[in-house]
Amino acid sequence: MITISLCMIVKNEEDILGRILSQISPVVDEIIIVDTGSTDQTKKIARRFTSLIFDYPWNMDFAAARNMACKKASMDYWMWLDADDFITPHWIDEMKKLKYSLDPTIDVVMMKYITGFDEGNRPVFSYYRERLFKNNGTFFWNGRVHEAITPSGKILYSPIEIEHRKTKPTDPDRNLKIYEQMKKEGEILEARHQFYYARELFYHAQYENAAKTFQEFLNNPEGWSENKIETCLQLSKCYEKMNAFTAGIDILYQSFSFANPRPKICCELGYRMLQNKMYHGAIYWYKQALTANPEEQTGAFIETDCQHFIPLIQLCVCYDRLGDRKKALFYHKKAQAIKPYDLAVQQNEVYFQKNNCC
Repeated sequence: MITISLCMIVKNEEDILGRILSQISPVVDEIIIVDTGSTDQTKKIARRFTSLIFDYPWNMDFAAARNMACKKASMDYWMWLDADDFITPHWIDEMKKLKYSLDPTIDVVMMKYITGFDEGNRPVFSYYRERLFKNNGTFFWNGRVHEAITPSGKILYSPIEIEHRKTKPTDPDRNLKIYEQMKKEGEILEARHQFYYARELFYHAQYENAAKTFQEFLNNPEGWSENKIETCLQLSKCYEKMNAFTAGIDILYQSFSFANPRPKICCELGYRMLQNKMYHGAIYWYKQALTANPEEQTGAFIETDCQHFIPLIQLCVCYDRLGDRKKALFYHKKAQAIKPYDLAVQQNEVYFQKNNCC
């Protein structure tokens, strides 16, 4: 059986820290908490679970804070969690089994990270993240923000799921401020951070700057293919905001040079066609989304709705606009079976009943 150190960085997490620590404490053998400046009862709560609590003066560098925690790990492996993460009892049990069954030659264990939920509390956004590492002094965090560790060696993809459930909003300007500070200090952004910096610019409605930075990332040979696929999607949205319809379509097609069509790209192409009343084209791409391969183990962002619900409900719209009520109703019923609680589905149900289609 392996042993595990849990390494966390926290700040003002008194509302939720006890939740994740009570869940994970039966699994891990050591808990290390690095506090980056709490002014509430965070450290008091942490002391109920561990005496290994350390202060780290916040310097706008998430990787540095995480590395401080990881360097103090003394067990065979170490893992990370955020204070607002959540693990169901089923997956806690699976983690306990993993401790007994893990091949000690494994260097990194990847686990699913679920970060988005719909109004029915169903997961809609997930991706694999590096989660458990052999404590051999070779794995370190990189990046002041959107920090990550590049997996290497022998890697295991586990089905274990960890949910990220925020209970309070974070500073929406924090990440952009960190990237702007990096640029001010003359730090050249590596490929991965070009991508995330461009996303922050997009979130802040700086569409021209975002488009320019996304394009620079696409031209960077060091860029990861999954991030380039996502860049094509985000860049198309920039062009949409800039009223450049053709450019937005062209960049979505460019994503096919990095991998087979992904469901979310197909949905976006369908959306563009639908917006421009190109219904047959929209139908083609929404049907492609239903059969496209999401390729989870590449580390791609998986938007579950793009694999079934969105194409189904949009096919309903397309066929209705073409006057084919029979096919529209067929796809409405399929969408309804997935999300009967969805407002659009409920509105469609009223529409079809009113027109004596049900």
